Amino acid sequence: MTNLQANQIFNPAGNDDPSERTIIKGNTTGLFQLNAVKYNWAKSLYQVMVGNFWVPEKVKGLSEDAIQYKKDLSTDEQRAYKGILSFLIFLDSIQTVNLPNFSEYITAPEVNLILSIQAYQEAIHSQSYATILETVVDSKERNEIYYFWRDDKHLRERNEFIGGIYQDFIDHPNEKNFFRGIIGNFLLESIYFYNGFAFFDTLASQAKMVATDRMINYIRRDELTHVTIFANIINEIKKEFPKVFDEQMIYDMMDVAVKQEIKWSKHILGGKIIGMGDENVENYTRWLANKRLSLLGLNPLYKDVLVNPYKHLEVMQDNNSEKGNFFESTVTNYAQSSAMKGSWEF
Repeated sequence: MTNLQANQIFNPAGNDDPSERTIIKGNTTGLFQLNAVKYNWAKSLYQVMVGNFWVPEKVKGLSEDAIQYKKDLSTDEQRAYKGILSFLIFLDSIQTVNLPNFSEYITAPEVNLILSIQAYQEAIHSQSYATILETVVDSKERNEIYYFWRDDKHLRERNEFIGGIYQDFIDHPNEKNFFRGIIGNFLLESIYFYNGFAFFDTLASQAKMVATDRMINYIRRDELTHVTIFANIINEIKKEFPKVFDEQMIYDMMDVAVKQEIKWSKHILGGKIIGMGDENVENYTRWLANKRLSLLGLNPLYKDVLVNPYKHLEVMQDNNSEKGNFFESTVTNYAQSSAMKGSWEF
């Protein structure tokens, strides 16, 4: 397996001309030459991501959620609320820490730029979860939520799976482990969050924990741009380095991710959350996987799943931002919007 070389801080022999630029394994000077870009999708995403700036203090009403959490949520809903938050906290924590490791090997400054913004957004998400915990749950429950994985084997297995993929690349930065890590990142951003997001939307559809769901909507809006970043990186690798691109690896890892997401979601929801029974969890996760694969120009993995069982929840997603068309017709034509419309479609 061919090792990858991390970017030099300053490489006088480099060439920053866009015609010589590649997504990985390029020869740049190390300067952020952003007046001439090769990947226009990154330039467009920069505008969107900067326009999406938000902070958790913008979200009001968490004090009402704190009252509802104790008064109106069932024991099963409280357990799911805590367990799902724990998993989301882990996902954004690991992204904040690990994104610079990928960026070291990306040789297009316009892409490095949006990866830096992504890392910042992941840190904002972590602060958002901290704000939720500080406001909604008792202080004695906070560590329980942060370290839920210590006592829950299902969550620990999930954390170890994605953490192991990233660690393999850090320990052995070769082409295979890099591509595997990029796919792991794509799966994390595009599959792992979304049954959890659906749980908060489901509560909000019943007028429960509306402020929490509003914050989740902001987070989801960011995550959808992150899905687009890594879909585009994968597609560029496919074009520029077909020997690095491994279609079968994508299918195999997607299948594992879907099975893990279904298993975890069934476990934490327990089949006791209205509208989120086992069948809906299975169909939604598989349906979503097919949609994600389409962003990579790949055929569906689950050909018998055609309908999104949570389509009715889309109305819950636009209660805190401007209206607009979130995605263009294809991932590489991603243009400009700060809305969340289409969250259940992409």
